[in-house]
Amino acid sequence: MPTAADILIDTLIDWRVKVIFGLPGDGINGIMEALRTRQDRIGFVQVRHEESAAFMACAYAKWTGELGVCLATSGPGGAHLLAGLYDAKLDQAPVLAITGMQFHDLIETFTQQDVDLTRVFNDVAVFNTQVSDPAHMESVASLACRSALSKRGVAHLSIANDVQEQALSEAKRSKRNPPGHVPNGWFEGRRLPTERDLDEAARLLNDASRVMILAGRGALGARAELEHTADLLAAPVAKALLGKAVLPDDHPHSTGGIGMLGTLPSQEAMERCDALLIVGSTFPYIEYYPKPGQAKGVQIDRDGQRIGLRYPVEIGLVGDAGETLRLLNERLTRKRDRGFLEEAQAGMARWREMMVTSETKADLPLKPQLVACAFGRRLPDHAVLVTDSGQNTELAARHIDMREGQAFGVSGSLASMACGLPYAIAAGLAFPDRPIFAVVGDGGLAMQLGEFSTAVRYSIPSKMLVIKNNMLNQIAWEQMMFLGNPQFGCELQPIDFAMAAEAMGGIGYSITHPDQVEEVLDRAFATEGPVLIEAVVDAAEPMMPPKMPPDYAENFRKALPDTPGHEEIEAAIAEEPLKTMIEAGSRDD
Repeated sequence: MPTAADILIDTLIDWRVKVIFGLPGDGINGIMEALRTRQDRIGFVQVRHEESAAFMACAYAKWTGELGVCLATSGPGGAHLLAGLYDAKLDQAPVLAITGMQFHDLIETFTQQDVDLTRVFNDVAVFNTQVSDPAHMESVASLACRSALSKRGVAHLSIANDVQEQALSEAKRSKRNPPGHVPNGWFEGRRLPTERDLDEAARLLNDASRVMILAGRGALGARAELEHTADLLAAPVAKALLGKAVLPDDHPHSTGGIGMLGTLPSQEAMERCDALLIVGSTFPYIEYYPKPGQAKGVQIDRDGQRIGLRYPVEIGLVGDAGETLRLLNERLTRKRDRGFLEEAQAGMARWREMMVTSETKADLPLKPQLVACAFGRRLPDHAVLVTDSGQNTELAARHIDMREGQAFGVSGSLASMACGLPYAIAAGLAFPDRPIFAVVGDGGLAMQLGEFSTAVRYSIPSKMLVIKNNMLNQIAWEQMMFLGNPQFGCELQPIDFAMAAEAMGGIGYSITHPDQVEEVLDRAFATEGPVLIEAVVDAAEPMMPPKMPPDYAENFRKALPDTPGHEEIEAAIAEEPLKTMIEAGSRDD
């Protein structure tokens, strides 16, 4: 007779779950046994920290569109999942979290690891329950999977360790819970906007003379339709970070990223457009949108709740991005005046020249842009690229161009540090035939450094570039620009990451001089298995928005004299492209 744990794992197998990310513990021994006896049908990836398990489950769901699953023991094990689960919540990734509990009759008695994880997970989960017995498991296991997928969020099952081992025959089934009444599988039909809204949206966009498109992760499966829309509207396309792979970066309509990590042409087009079409994005930084009243707005999103979150749009089109764009395109008239697009294209040519200036500086200390560009230039056409959160994100966003066929992933709305390495491991398991690449910072990597051994254990074909400046550099610049405070508390004790990689069974390289970049990267890219490349770079290289707002510039000037190393920073901002970024903002003052 199956146990509650058997029923759970069999249900996941029926739902075609291929892998579970987790760390064993005495609170989940029953589930581990069910996995052991079914390891020919479902995989278990052992991590070094439960936070990584949740990040991996989230990333796996993003990469594949399938259900990501993570497993943790009771108490602290389950609590450690939270950062990765909030990543899934905020980026709408379907994830099932399974946690253990103490014995069912010791709950709320102050016993060891007595944490009510259903209460803890109440905010993060769209479905959240404590399983009472195997008959209950029959009802809720499929419902949890269906809830995560249909609501694109986190579902949570918490199971006492003795309940996990309880046989179905021991359950006291109620008469309203007959066996077999809950089906597996979930069903999702086409979601389309109304004809009236499509007509109104087309009329608004046809009447506009300077249309800008903002595309996010929701547009990833709609490239052909988006290209056609952009051509019809003669529209530049700015990409939110999660949508970096929506269009190749060298596409004639692409103006690259938007926001703090974005490009000057994207910002200038946003400031001049008279209509904005948002496709599959809720890019959170409102200050980078057109000023309210400047441009009329149309937004396409699967979730009506997200329409108008960042910009007061006139028309909301609730539906799948590809289907909705196809229907919209049938109503659009191709614009003869291509001037707005041509201005953006000329701006992109100037921006690229500026970026080349920073990407070719053979200075000492080593400039991070030089290494990032050389790393990105080597990515094959089918590469999967991930990044962490920090200055490394800016380097990947601006200095590594996405080409057709490549994929990109990052912690989006949560913007959590420590996500890069787990995302890379999940990508390697999701795409076993594709090479995996990552750009991470020394701060974020140190948080989950032990997971490099996980990459080694599972033979993830990864090349990881570590931007090592011994600083929490993005935080340092935010202290200066946002508040006018000198940098404080951001210095890091150096770690020899190349040596650490070797100690964990991988391959480590180190770059300290511009003359080493090409040779070391060539060797690293020719090496099989998990490879870590440590680039020791200039900590005084500022992280700047494409156009420095006047208040940021004033705060920066205020904080600079009392910031350690301010002479080196002053020298850096006196050179291109930083000089232009600062001056571009002052012209609007």
